[in-house]
Amino acid sequence: MIRISFRQGMLLGFAVIVLLLSGAALQSWLVLERLVEQSRQTSEQAIALTAEIQELGERTVDIERSARQYLLLDDPVFRQRFDEHLAQSLALVDRLDAQAGDSLSSMLGGWRMVAGALRSSLEQKLGKAELAPLLTRLVELNGLIKEAGQRWIESRNKQVLKDLDANRRHLGLQIALALGGALLAATAMGWWLVRPLRQLEQAIGRLGASRFDEPVLVGGPVDLRRLGKRLDWLRLRLAELESDRERALRHVSHELKTPLTALKEGIALLREEVPGPLAGNQREVVDILQHNVGGLQQQIESLLSLNAAAFEARRLNVGKVNLGKLLSSVVQRRELHVQSRQLKVLVETPDDNHALLDAEKMAVVLDNLLSNAIDFSPEGGEIRLLARHAERAWYFECIDQGPGVAAEDAQRIFDPFVQGQRQAPSLRRGSGVGLSIVRELVRAMGGSVSLLPAAQGAHFCVELPDDQ
Repeated sequence: MIRISFRQGMLLGFAVIVLLLSGAALQSWLVLERLVEQSRQTSEQAIALTAEIQELGERTVDIERSARQYLLLDDPVFRQRFDEHLAQSLALVDRLDAQAGDSLSSMLGGWRMVAGALRSSLEQKLGKAELAPLLTRLVELNGLIKEAGQRWIESRNKQVLKDLDANRRHLGLQIALALGGALLAATAMGWWLVRPLRQLEQAIGRLGASRFDEPVLVGGPVDLRRLGKRLDWLRLRLAELESDRERALRHVSHELKTPLTALKEGIALLREEVPGPLAGNQREVVDILQHNVGGLQQQIESLLSLNAAAFEARRLNVGKVNLGKLLSSVVQRRELHVQSRQLKVLVETPDDNHALLDAEKMAVVLDNLLSNAIDFSPEGGEIRLLARHAERAWYFECIDQGPGVAAEDAQRIFDPFVQGQRQAPSLRRGSGVGLSIVRELVRAMGGSVSLLPAAQGAHFCVELPDDQ
Protein backbone atom coordinates (compact mmCIF):
# COMPACT_ATOMS: atom_id res chain seq x y z
CA MET A 1 0.00 0.00 0.00
CA ILE A 2 1.38 3.42 -1.00
CA ARG A 3 1.81 5.72 1.99
CA ILE A 4 1.58 9.39 1.07
CA SER A 5 1.73 12.23 3.59
CA PHE A 6 -0.49 15.30 3.58
CA ARG A 7 2.30 17.47 2.11
CA GLN A 8 3.17 14.90 -0.53
CA GLY A 9 -0.50 14.61 -1.47
CA MET A 10 -0.79 18.37 -1.87
CA LEU A 11 2.37 18.51 -3.99
CA LEU A 12 1.19 15.57 -6.11
CA GLY A 13 -2.18 17.20 -6.70
CA PHE A 14 -0.62 20.51 -7.69
CA ALA A 15 1.88 18.70 -9.94
CA VAL A 16 -0.91 16.86 -11.80
CA ILE A 17 -2.86 20.09 -12.28
CA VAL A 18 0.26 21.98 -13.45
CA LEU A 19 1.18 19.18 -15.88
CA LEU A 20 -2.31 19.13 -17.40
CA LEU A 21 -2.50 22.89 -17.82
CA SER A 22 1.13 23.14 -18.96
CA GLY A 23 0.54 20.42 -21.55
CA ALA A 24 -2.46 22.29 -22.92
CA ALA A 25 -0.50 25.55 -22.98
CA LEU A 26 2.48 23.89 -24.72
CA GLN A 27 0.22 22.26 -27.31
CA SER A 28 -1.42 25.63 -27.94
CA TRP A 29 1.96 27.26 -28.42
CA LEU A 30 3.13 24.55 -30.86
CA VAL A 31 -0.08 24.81 -32.90
CA LEU A 32 0.23 28.58 -32.99
CA GLU A 33 3.86 28.37 -34.11
CA ARG A 34 2.97 25.89 -36.86
CA LEU A 35 0.12 28.05 -38.11
CA VAL A 36 2.31 31.16 -38.08
CA GLU A 37 5.02 29.31 -40.05
CA GLN A 38 2.43 28.00 -42.53
CA SER A 39 0.97 31.47 -42.98
CA ARG A 40 4.44 32.96 -43.48
CA GLN A 41 5.34 30.36 -46.10
CA THR A 42 2.06 30.91 -47.92
CA SER A 43 2.64 34.68 -47.94
CA GLU A 44 6.18 34.27 -49.24
CA GLN A 45 5.02 31.87 -51.96
CA ALA A 46 2.23 34.23 -52.95
CA ILE A 47 4.61 37.18 -53.17
CA ALA A 48 7.15 35.16 -55.14
CA LEU A 49 4.49 33.75 -57.49
CA THR A 50 3.01 37.19 -58.12
CA ALA A 51 6.45 38.68 -58.79
CA GLU A 52 7.40 35.87 -61.19
CA ILE A 53 4.11 36.14 -63.10
CA GLN A 54 4.59 39.89 -63.37
CA GLU A 55 8.18 39.38 -64.54
CA LEU A 56 6.98 36.83 -67.10
CA GLY A 57 4.63 39.45 -68.50
CA GLU A 58 7.48 41.96 -68.74
CA ARG A 59 9.72 39.40 -70.46
CA THR A 60 6.92 38.64 -72.92
CA VAL A 61 6.88 42.32 -73.89
CA ASP A 62 10.65 42.20 -74.37
CA ILE A 63 10.33 39.03 -76.49
CA GLU A 64 7.71 40.67 -78.72
CA ARG A 65 9.80 43.85 -79.12
CA SER A 66 13.04 42.03 -79.92
CA ALA A 67 11.21 39.69 -82.37
CA ARG A 68 9.64 42.60 -84.28
CA GLN A 69 12.96 44.45 -84.34
CA TYR A 70 14.74 41.35 -85.68
CA LEU A 71 12.18 40.87 -88.43
CA LEU A 72 12.34 44.55 -89.36
CA LEU A 73 16.12 45.13 -89.26
CA ASP A 74 17.47 41.55 -89.64
CA ASP A 75 20.14 42.41 -87.08
CA PRO A 76 21.76 39.46 -85.20
CA VAL A 77 21.92 41.62 -82.05
CA PHE A 78 18.14 41.67 -81.83
CA ARG A 79 18.04 37.93 -82.42
CA GLN A 80 20.45 37.47 -79.55
CA ARG A 81 18.25 39.66 -77.33
CA PHE A 82 15.25 37.59 -78.37
CA ASP A 83 17.00 34.37 -77.38
CA GLU A 84 18.09 35.86 -74.02
CA HIS A 85 14.60 37.12 -73.18
CA LEU A 86 13.11 33.79 -74.22
CA ALA A 87 15.61 31.83 -72.11
CA GLN A 88 14.86 34.00 -69.08
CA SER A 89 11.12 33.59 -69.66
CA LEU A 90 11.43 29.80 -69.94
CA ALA A 91 13.40 29.79 -66.66
CA LEU A 92 10.56 31.76 -65.06
CA VAL A 93 8.07 29.28 -66.50
CA ASP A 94 10.04 26.40 -64.99
CA ARG A 95 10.09 28.08 -61.57
CA LEU A 96 6.36 28.78 -61.79
CA ASP A 97 5.73 25.17 -62.77
CA ALA A 98 7.81 23.91 -59.82
CA GLN A 99 6.13 26.27 -57.39
CA ALA A 100 2.47 26.14 -58.41
CA GLY A 101 2.35 22.52 -59.55
CA ASP A 102 -0.71 21.17 -61.36
CA SER A 103 -2.76 24.37 -61.09
CA LEU A 104 -0.55 26.13 -63.72
CA SER A 105 1.07 23.20 -65.51
CA SER A 106 -1.30 23.12 -68.50
CA MET A 107 -1.02 26.84 -69.23
CA LEU A 108 2.73 26.83 -68.66
CA GLY A 109 3.04 23.91 -71.06
CA GLY A 110 1.05 25.89 -73.63
CA TRP A 111 3.35 28.86 -73.06
CA ARG A 112 6.38 26.67 -73.81
CA MET A 113 4.78 25.36 -77.01
CA VAL A 114 3.94 28.87 -78.24
CA ALA A 115 7.45 30.06 -77.32
CA GLY A 116 8.96 27.14 -79.28
CA ALA A 117 6.74 27.91 -82.27
CA LEU A 118 7.78 31.58 -82.12
CA ARG A 119 11.48 30.58 -82.10
CA SER A 120 10.96 28.30 -85.09
CA SER A 121 9.15 31.08 -86.96
CA LEU A 122 12.07 33.46 -86.41
CA GLU A 123 14.54 30.83 -87.56
CA GLN A 124 12.51 30.40 -90.75
CA LYS A 125 12.22 34.21 -91.05
CA LEU A 126 8.46 34.16 -91.46
CA GLY A 127 6.62 37.45 -91.80
CA LYS A 128 4.77 39.54 -89.25
CA ALA A 129 1.46 38.01 -90.26
CA GLU A 130 2.62 34.57 -89.09
CA LEU A 131 4.22 35.89 -85.85
CA ALA A 132 1.32 38.09 -84.71
CA PRO A 133 -1.00 35.21 -83.63
CA LEU A 134 1.83 33.61 -81.67
CA LEU A 135 2.67 36.85 -79.84
CA THR A 136 -1.03 37.45 -79.12
CA ARG A 137 -1.31 33.93 -77.76
CA LEU A 138 1.62 34.55 -75.40
CA VAL A 139 -0.12 37.64 -74.03
CA GLU A 140 -3.35 35.67 -73.58
CA LEU A 141 -1.48 32.90 -71.80
CA ASN A 142 0.15 35.47 -69.48
CA GLY A 143 -3.31 36.72 -68.52
CA LEU A 144 -4.54 33.17 -67.92
CA ILE A 145 -1.42 32.40 -65.86
CA LYS A 146 -2.01 35.52 -63.80
CA GLU A 147 -5.64 34.53 -63.10
CA ALA A 148 -4.64 30.95 -62.29
CA GLY A 149 -1.92 32.25 -59.95
CA GLN A 150 -4.48 34.41 -58.18
CA ARG A 151 -6.76 31.40 -57.76
CA TRP A 152 -3.81 29.36 -56.47
CA ILE A 153 -3.06 32.06 -53.87
CA GLU A 154 -6.72 32.19 -52.81
CA SER A 155 -6.84 28.40 -52.50
CA ARG A 156 -3.74 28.43 -50.31
CA ASN A 157 -5.25 31.17 -48.12
CA LYS A 158 -8.47 29.16 -47.78
CA GLN A 159 -6.46 26.10 -46.84
CA VAL A 160 -4.65 28.09 -44.14
CA LEU A 161 -7.99 29.34 -42.77
CA LYS A 162 -9.39 25.80 -42.89
CA ASP A 163 -6.38 24.47 -40.99
CA LEU A 164 -6.72 27.33 -38.51
CA ASP A 165 -10.38 26.52 -37.86
CA ALA A 166 -9.66 22.78 -37.51
CA ASN A 167 -6.80 23.43 -35.13
CA ARG A 168 -8.94 25.90 -33.18
CA ARG A 169 -11.60 23.24 -32.57
CA HIS A 170 -8.99 20.62 -31.76
CA LEU A 171 -7.18 23.01 -29.45
CA GLY A 172 -10.44 24.00 -27.76
CA LEU A 173 -11.19 20.32 -27.11
CA GLN A 174 -7.71 19.79 -25.68
CA ILE A 175 -8.04 22.81 -23.39
CA ALA A 176 -11.48 21.65 -22.23
CA LEU A 177 -10.09 18.17 -21.50
CA ALA A 178 -7.11 19.67 -19.66
CA LEU A 179 -9.37 21.91 -17.55
CA GLY A 180 -11.71 18.99 -16.88
CA GLY A 181 -8.79 16.80 -15.88
CA ALA A 182 -7.41 19.54 -13.64
CA LEU A 183 -10.82 20.02 -12.02
CA LEU A 184 -11.19 16.26 -11.55
CA ALA A 185 -7.71 16.04 -10.03
CA ALA A 186 -8.42 18.99 -7.74
CA THR A 187 -11.74 17.45 -6.66
CA ALA A 188 -10.18 14.04 -6.03
CA MET A 189 -7.26 15.47 -4.08
CA GLY A 190 -9.59 17.81 -2.18
CA TRP A 191 -11.85 14.90 -1.22
CA TRP A 192 -8.83 12.76 -0.27
CA LEU A 193 -7.39 15.53 1.91
CA VAL A 194 -10.55 17.17 3.29
CA ARG A 195 -12.39 13.96 4.27
CA PRO A 196 -9.84 12.98 6.97
CA LEU A 197 -9.88 16.56 8.28
CA ARG A 198 -13.65 16.31 8.65
CA GLN A 199 -13.21 12.96 10.40
CA LEU A 200 -10.71 14.55 12.77
CA GLU A 201 -13.08 17.44 13.46
CA GLN A 202 -15.94 15.05 14.22
CA ALA A 203 -13.70 12.92 16.44
CA ILE A 204 -12.55 15.97 18.41
CA GLY A 205 -16.17 17.06 18.78
CA ARG A 206 -17.11 13.65 20.19
CA LEU A 207 -14.19 13.77 22.60
CA GLY A 208 -15.24 17.25 23.71
CA ALA A 209 -18.75 15.92 24.32
CA SER A 210 -17.34 13.03 26.42
CA ARG A 211 -18.54 10.43 23.91
CA PHE A 212 -15.80 7.83 24.15
CA ASP A 213 -17.72 4.80 22.86
CA GLU A 214 -17.04 5.36 19.13
CA PRO A 215 -13.48 4.65 17.90
CA VAL A 216 -11.58 7.31 15.95
CA LEU A 217 -11.11 6.18 12.36
CA VAL A 218 -9.24 8.53 10.02
CA GLY A 219 -8.27 7.74 6.42
CA GLY A 220 -6.34 9.70 3.84
CA PRO A 221 -2.64 10.66 4.13
CA VAL A 222 -0.38 8.63 6.34
CA ASP A 223 0.36 11.49 8.74
CA LEU A 224 -3.35 12.18 9.27
CA ARG A 225 -3.99 8.46 9.82
CA ARG A 226 -1.19 8.53 12.39
CA LEU A 227 -2.86 11.51 14.05
CA GLY A 228 -6.14 9.60 14.05
CA LYS A 229 -4.47 6.72 15.87
CA ARG A 230 -3.12 9.13 18.47
CA LEU A 231 -6.60 10.58 18.92
CA ASP A 232 -8.00 7.09 19.36
CA TRP A 233 -5.36 6.45 22.02
CA LEU A 234 -6.43 9.72 23.64
CA ARG A 235 -10.04 8.56 23.48
CA LEU A 236 -9.21 5.34 25.30
CA ARG A 237 -7.14 7.22 27.84
CA LEU A 238 -9.91 9.76 28.48
CA ALA A 239 -12.47 6.97 28.76
CA GLU A 240 -10.24 5.25 31.31
CA LEU A 241 -9.78 8.48 33.28
CA GLU A 242 -13.52 9.17 33.17
CA SER A 243 -14.25 5.68 34.45
CA ASP A 244 -11.72 6.17 37.24
CA ARG A 245 -13.29 9.51 38.12
CA GLU A 246 -16.79 8.05 38.23
CA ARG A 247 -15.59 5.09 40.26
CA ALA A 248 -13.76 7.34 42.71
CA LEU A 249 -16.79 9.62 42.95
CA ARG A 250 -19.08 6.69 43.68
CA HIS A 251 -16.70 5.33 46.29
CA VAL A 252 -16.28 8.71 47.97
CA SER A 253 -20.01 9.32 47.93
CA HIS A 254 -20.66 5.88 49.38
CA GLU A 255 -18.03 6.38 52.06
CA LEU A 256 -19.52 9.77 52.92
CA LYS A 257 -23.05 8.43 53.12
CA THR A 258 -22.24 5.97 55.90
CA PRO A 259 -20.91 8.49 58.46
CA LEU A 260 -23.50 11.00 57.23
CA THR A 261 -26.28 8.54 58.08
CA ALA A 262 -24.76 8.02 61.51
CA LEU A 263 -24.65 11.79 62.01
CA LYS A 264 -28.29 12.16 60.96
CA GLU A 265 -29.36 9.41 63.36
CA GLY A 266 -27.31 10.92 66.18
CA ILE A 267 -28.77 14.37 65.59
CA ALA A 268 -32.25 12.89 65.46
CA LEU A 269 -31.67 11.22 68.85
CA LEU A 270 -30.44 14.51 70.28
CA ARG A 271 -33.50 16.38 68.96
CA GLU A 272 -35.75 13.74 70.53
CA GLU A 273 -33.76 14.22 73.77
CA VAL A 274 -33.10 10.50 74.07
CA PRO A 275 -29.76 11.06 75.88
CA GLY A 276 -31.39 13.67 78.08
CA PRO A 277 -33.08 17.02 78.02
CA LEU A 278 -31.48 19.85 76.00
CA ALA A 279 -30.97 23.41 77.03
CA GLY A 280 -31.98 26.25 74.73
CA ASN A 281 -28.51 26.90 73.39
CA GLN A 282 -27.92 23.14 72.96
CA ARG A 283 -31.11 22.80 70.88
CA GLU A 284 -29.89 25.67 68.69
CA VAL A 285 -26.60 23.83 68.08
CA VAL A 286 -28.53 20.65 67.20
CA ASP A 287 -30.66 22.63 64.70
CA ILE A 288 -27.49 23.99 63.06
CA LEU A 289 -26.03 20.50 62.83
CA GLN A 290 -29.22 19.13 61.33
CA HIS A 291 -29.38 21.94 58.75
CA ASN A 292 -25.76 21.45 57.62
CA VAL A 293 -26.05 17.67 57.50
CA GLY A 294 -29.12 18.05 55.29
CA GLY A 295 -27.22 20.46 53.05
CA LEU A 296 -24.26 18.09 52.85
CA GLN A 297 -26.57 15.22 51.92
CA GLN A 298 -28.16 17.32 49.18
CA GLN A 299 -24.73 18.23 47.79
CA ILE A 300 -23.70 14.58 47.65
CA GLU A 301 -26.95 13.61 45.91
CA SER A 302 -26.52 16.46 43.40
CA LEU A 303 -22.95 15.36 42.72
CA LEU A 304 -24.18 11.84 42.06
CA SER A 305 -26.93 13.20 39.79
CA LEU A 306 -24.39 15.19 37.78
CA ASN A 307 -22.13 12.16 37.52
CA ALA A 308 -25.07 10.02 36.36
CA ALA A 309 -26.03 12.64 33.77
CA ALA A 310 -22.47 12.73 32.41
CA PHE A 311 -22.51 8.93 32.16
CA GLU A 312 -25.90 8.86 30.45
CA ALA A 313 -24.81 11.60 28.02
CA ARG A 314 -22.59 9.09 26.26
CA ARG A 315 -25.57 6.89 25.36
CA LEU A 316 -27.78 8.38 22.66
CA ASN A 317 -31.12 6.88 21.68
CA VAL A 318 -32.20 9.00 18.72
CA GLY A 319 -35.69 8.57 17.30
CA LYS A 320 -38.58 10.45 15.74
CA VAL A 321 -40.30 12.51 18.45
CA ASN A 322 -43.53 14.50 18.47
CA LEU A 323 -42.41 17.78 20.02
CA GLY A 324 -45.92 18.83 21.01
CA LYS A 325 -46.39 15.70 23.11
CA LEU A 326 -42.85 15.99 24.50
CA LEU A 327 -43.32 19.56 25.73
CA SER A 328 -46.81 18.83 27.06
CA SER A 329 -45.56 15.83 29.04
CA VAL A 330 -42.79 17.97 30.59
CA VAL A 331 -45.36 20.58 31.66
CA GLN A 332 -47.72 17.91 33.00
CA ARG A 333 -45.02 16.51 35.29
CA ARG A 334 -44.64 19.98 36.83
CA GLU A 335 -48.38 20.67 37.00
CA LEU A 336 -48.64 20.68 40.80
CA HIS A 337 -45.61 22.93 41.09
CA VAL A 338 -47.14 25.30 38.51
CA GLN A 339 -50.50 25.40 40.29
CA SER A 340 -48.89 26.07 43.65
CA ARG A 341 -47.30 29.22 42.21
CA GLN A 342 -50.46 30.13 40.23
CA LEU A 343 -48.43 30.31 37.01
CA LYS A 344 -49.44 29.99 33.39
CA VAL A 345 -47.24 27.90 31.05
CA LEU A 346 -47.64 28.42 27.29
CA VAL A 347 -46.44 25.67 24.96
CA GLU A 348 -45.65 26.64 21.36
CA THR A 349 -44.59 24.22 18.59
CA PRO A 350 -44.48 24.49 14.77
CA ASP A 351 -47.01 22.77 12.48
CA ASP A 352 -44.48 20.11 11.46
CA ASN A 353 -43.36 19.24 14.98
CA HIS A 354 -41.57 15.94 14.42
CA ALA A 355 -37.82 15.87 15.08
CA LEU A 356 -35.05 13.30 15.35
CA LEU A 357 -33.58 13.46 18.85
CA ASP A 358 -33.16 11.59 22.13
CA ALA A 359 -36.57 12.08 23.75
CA GLU A 360 -35.50 10.96 27.23
CA LYS A 361 -32.52 13.31 27.43
CA MET A 362 -34.48 16.18 25.89
CA ALA A 363 -37.22 15.68 28.49
CA VAL A 364 -34.62 15.98 31.29
CA VAL A 365 -33.23 19.15 29.69
CA LEU A 366 -36.64 20.79 29.38
CA ASP A 367 -37.67 19.65 32.86
CA ASN A 368 -34.62 21.32 34.45
CA LEU A 369 -35.19 24.55 32.51
CA LEU A 370 -38.91 24.59 33.38
CA SER A 371 -38.21 23.82 37.05
CA ASN A 372 -35.86 26.80 37.30
CA ALA A 373 -38.36 29.02 35.50
CA ILE A 374 -41.13 27.99 37.92
CA ASP A 375 -38.94 28.68 40.98
CA PHE A 376 -37.89 32.13 39.78
CA SER A 377 -41.21 33.30 38.30
CA PRO A 378 -43.41 35.67 40.35
CA GLU A 379 -46.81 34.32 41.43
CA GLY A 380 -49.36 34.70 38.66
CA GLY A 381 -46.59 35.07 36.05
CA GLU A 382 -46.26 33.47 32.63
CA ILE A 383 -43.71 30.99 31.27
CA ARG A 384 -43.21 30.27 27.59
CA LEU A 385 -41.87 26.87 26.56
CA LEU A 386 -41.49 26.73 22.79
CA ALA A 387 -39.87 24.76 19.97
CA ARG A 388 -39.12 26.11 16.50
CA HIS A 389 -37.16 25.12 13.42
CA ALA A 390 -34.84 27.39 11.46
CA GLU A 391 -31.67 27.06 9.36
CA ARG A 392 -31.34 23.26 9.64
CA ALA A 393 -31.59 23.32 13.44
CA TRP A 394 -34.18 22.93 16.21
CA TYR A 395 -34.44 25.60 18.88
CA PHE A 396 -36.02 24.98 22.29
CA GLU A 397 -36.59 28.07 24.43
CA CYS A 398 -37.74 28.62 27.98
CA ILE A 399 -38.66 32.21 28.87
CA ASP A 400 -39.85 33.39 32.29
CA GLN A 401 -40.72 36.73 33.93
CA GLY A 402 -38.50 36.37 36.99
CA PRO A 403 -35.52 38.47 38.11
CA GLY A 404 -33.29 36.92 35.40
CA VAL A 405 -29.56 36.21 35.66
CA ALA A 406 -27.08 38.86 36.75
CA ALA A 407 -24.57 39.96 34.13
CA GLU A 408 -21.62 38.76 36.22
CA ASP A 409 -23.24 35.29 36.49
CA ALA A 410 -24.07 34.87 32.79
CA GLN A 411 -20.72 33.30 31.84
CA ARG A 412 -20.61 30.77 34.68
CA ILE A 413 -24.27 29.93 35.24
CA PHE A 414 -23.80 26.52 33.58
CA ASP A 415 -20.86 25.52 35.80
CA PRO A 416 -21.52 22.92 38.52
CA PHE A 417 -22.70 24.17 41.92
CA VAL A 418 -22.95 27.79 40.73
CA GLN A 419 -26.02 29.64 41.96
CA GLY A 420 -26.73 33.14 40.77
CA GLN A 421 -26.73 36.20 42.96
CA ARG A 422 -30.39 36.93 42.32
CA GLN A 423 -32.73 35.05 44.62
CA ALA A 424 -35.98 33.31 43.73
CA PRO A 425 -39.25 34.85 45.00
CA SER A 426 -40.08 31.63 46.87
CA LEU A 427 -37.98 29.42 49.08
CA ARG A 428 -36.05 26.81 47.07
CA ARG A 429 -33.33 24.32 47.94
CA GLY A 430 -31.28 24.11 44.75
CA SER A 431 -27.75 22.75 44.54
CA GLY A 432 -26.69 24.50 41.32
CA VAL A 433 -26.23 21.42 39.13
CA GLY A 434 -29.46 21.59 37.11
CA LEU A 435 -28.03 23.78 34.36
CA SER A 436 -24.80 21.77 34.38
CA ILE A 437 -26.84 18.64 33.67
CA VAL A 438 -28.61 20.53 30.87
CA ARG A 439 -25.28 21.46 29.30
CA GLU A 440 -23.92 17.90 29.54
CA LEU A 441 -26.99 16.38 27.88
CA VAL A 442 -27.25 19.03 25.17
CA ARG A 443 -23.57 18.64 24.27
CA ALA A 444 -24.06 14.89 24.08
CA MET A 445 -26.78 15.48 21.47
CA GLY A 446 -24.41 17.64 19.43
CA GLY A 447 -26.02 20.94 20.36
CA SER A 448 -25.45 23.95 22.57
CA VAL A 449 -27.32 25.83 25.29
CA SER A 450 -27.05 29.54 25.91
CA LEU A 451 -28.52 32.36 27.95
CA LEU A 452 -29.96 35.00 25.63
CA PRO A 453 -30.28 38.69 26.55
CA ALA A 454 -33.77 39.60 27.78
CA ALA A 455 -35.38 42.80 29.04
CA GLN A 456 -37.12 40.82 31.80
CA GLY A 457 -36.61 37.36 33.20
CA ALA A 458 -34.33 34.63 31.94
CA HIS A 459 -34.30 33.39 28.34
CA PHE A 460 -32.59 30.02 27.85
CA CYS A 461 -32.18 28.60 24.33
CA VAL A 462 -31.14 25.06 23.34
CA GLU A 463 -29.96 24.55 19.76
CA LEU A 464 -29.85 21.03 18.26
CA PRO A 465 -28.96 20.11 14.66
CA ASP A 466 -31.83 18.46 12.81
CA ASP A 467 -29.56 15.95 10.99
CA GLN A 468 -28.62 13.77 13.93
